[in-house]
Amino acid sequence: QVQLAESGGGLVQAGGSLRLSCAASGSIFSFNFIMGWYRQAPGKERALVAQISGGGATNYADSVKGRFTISRDNAKKAVYLQMNSLKPEDTGVYSCNARYYTMNIWGKGTLVTVSS
Repeated sequence: QVQLAESGGGLVQAGGSLRLSCAASGSIFSFNFIMGWYRQAPGKERALVAQISGGGATNYADSVKGRFTISRDNAKKAVYLQMNSLKPEDTGVYSCNARYYTMNIWGKGTLVTVSS
């Protein structure tokens, strides 16, 4: 089994930065997993923010391009989301996701609140 644990959320003013971390545990976790960060804003459905393959290929939502950076450390079984120039519309619960074939695993999420 693979478990994911997010950390790093909190309250920040608009224009500020936060770095989210996701730690994976479990013997079957490997670099083959596609890792992603999703955001569920208040009153909205969960949506992809950023995604990274085992080889480092990345994909971002248009709304965060140029501001957010996803990275991973396969040796540490960790994925990160560096968020800069935060906006109030970035507020939401950020969840870490790991996918590999039929496995689709979610963390519990961490709340990010950006004040104006």
